[in-house]
Amino acid sequence: MGVVGIQEALQMAQSEGLDLVEVSSSSTPPVCRILDYGKFKYQQTRKGRTARKENRIHIKFDKTREVRLKPRIGEHDRISKVKMVERLLAEGSKVKIVVRFRGREITHPEFGMTLLKSVADDLTGKARLEKVPAFEGRSISMTLAPEKSIITKGNTQNAKTENT
Repeated sequence: MGVVGIQEALQMAQSEGLDLVEVSSSSTPPVCRILDYGKFKYQQTRKGRTARKENRIHIKFDKTREVRLKPRIGEHDRISKVKMVERLLAEGSKVKIVVRFRGREITHPEFGMTLLKSVADDLTGKARLEKVPAFEGRSISMTLAPEKSIITKGNTQNAKTENT
């Protein structure tokens, strides 16, 4: 618009139903814009939020998920937990399998060890053992990482094959 007097600029802003906002006061003459100030402030906060959101580190395939078992788990329940672990591994997550002991169950840790070994045997070829079974308080845990050949996109059941 060029150089316009203050009164004329205010009248122009009022006639359009907008605000006269000073953008740069240090320049000669001062620079002003006619805009909706509320909308302008809202857009500024949205830009700030998206900038903060983009600064966060997103690590998709380095998540560790946890599956809890009890030492006296039934065979069918163990199989369904193994299927859940397979699904999590196929998504690319590491899986920490924890056997929790309650009460007097801690007197027989061999039940937990055999349970973890049977789960590891079921997942042979689909996962690699990253951390061997070890005691952590009243529980035994092991960590499994996915084999690169079974990671799939999304929730599809088809496994990718490695290009050799």
